[in-house]
Amino acid sequence: MRGAGPSCAAAAGLLGALAACSAKLALGAEYLREVCVAAARRAEAAAGPCAWLHVLLQVGCVGLVFACNAVMWTSFAKALRYSSSSATATVTTTASNFLSSAFLGKLLFGETHTLLWWAGITMTLCGLLLLHTAPSQSEQIQSEKKDK
Repeated sequence: MRGAGPSCAAAAGLLGALAACSAKLALGAEYLREVCVAAARRAEAAAGPCAWLHVLLQVGCVGLVFACNAVMWTSFAKALRYSSSSATATVTTTASNFLSSAFLGKLLFGETHTLLWWAGITMTLCGLLLLHTAPSQSEQIQSEKKDK
């Protein structure tokens, strides 16, 4: 199950980003109301349905926060179990979370990121590349035994 660790870690990062977006939507009632009004195209016609629909959307988003976090922790635990090291699982989850957060933030909220953010994610991805390409400790021991 060599590919299960990174896959579970990437899923955990994505689910963490989804939980954060759900929390932001749940706490931003005005944003949900604006989406509702924009979907109805007219503020007068949307006044009735949007008065209660955004409350339902908020409750749904709160539920998504709990659901995404529960599945995220399950995925992260599986990633720790199937990965060669906890550092690999943690860095993979972090990189996946950063990238997912950037994509979802741009898609849902129109967010942009500074040069410093891009430098940080680049360094994280370089570290992730090193972790995934470096031989594990057991592989190093086996190669040393063969050399003797």
